[in-house]
Amino acid sequence: MSRMTPFSSPLLLGFDAMEKTLERLAKTGDSYPPYNIERLNGADGASQRLRITLAVAGFAESDLEVTTEENQLVVRGRQSDDTEREFLHRGIAARQFQRCFVLADGMRVTAAELKNGLLAIDLDRPEAQRLVQKINISVKD
Repeated sequence: MSRMTPFSSPLLLGFDAMEKTLERLAKTGDSYPPYNIERLNGADGASQRLRITLAVAGFAESDLEVTTEENQLVVRGRQSDDTEREFLHRGIAARQFQRCFVLADGMRVTAAELKNGLLAIDLDRPEAQRLVQKINISVKD
């Protein structure tokens, strides 16, 4: 018995990668680090601008890595355990994380800034140009 999904329609061609992405997103349950996503008003009003802000207190710039891989924005944080310090109580964990955000086609990262324990990543999507292409029909009799 085959599985029916919304992407099984014969009218949706080439969307199998999107279906796999949605399945992967449904499986992620980690909520660390917390983050905000906000829409910013563009100066020209035509482009869509977004800002993702992650709470990364305790991470230095050298501990963080922001990359784009295919259609994903990947933020990684790696802290090394400080063996020279002796803790009487350790309530702030030095934990690693990886947070992925799926980007729509055309989205691009424009800036990343670390300030006061918050990592702000700016994205934009320039207005897409409408492309109309005429396809020639060949006749073979």
